[in-house]
Amino acid sequence: MITQFVTSNWYLFVTLIVILGLLAFDPIRRRSSGIRPVSAIQLPQLMNHDNAVIVDVRDNTDFENSHIAKAINIPINQLKLNLARLEKYRKKETAMVLVCRSGQQATRGAQVLRKENFPNLYTLDGGMNAWEKEHLPVQR
Repeated sequence: MITQFVTSNWYLFVTLIVILGLLAFDPIRRRSSGIRPVSAIQLPQLMNHDNAVIVDVRDNTDFENSHIAKAINIPINQLKLNLARLEKYRKKETAMVLVCRSGQQATRGAQVLRKENFPNLYTLDGGMNAWEKEHLPVQR
């Protein structure tokens, strides 16, 4: 009975496999790139115990509206031009966490920094949306 269902609806199973593959691709790609996600709950510990540097890649207006304390604002489109501002954090023991609104731009920014040989890169999983959802403190 199950075999008959599968053979008569093979296209549904192919679609399911493709969707599962696409869902698994992003986390696998992130891990293999050396860029690690960190949750909003884990980030304060990384900041306090590992002296993590927060780089907010949102535009200036969004940054001024709300940001994590002590974050450095370098908009994503200016990241390559401002690598000198981050040079002092290149030391291997300094964790650098990139933050954006939802997590997508931060991943792009981390890839740029990875190509420039910055080690110990993280992205805030879910971005500022996740941070504020957890009611964690922001500066305005």
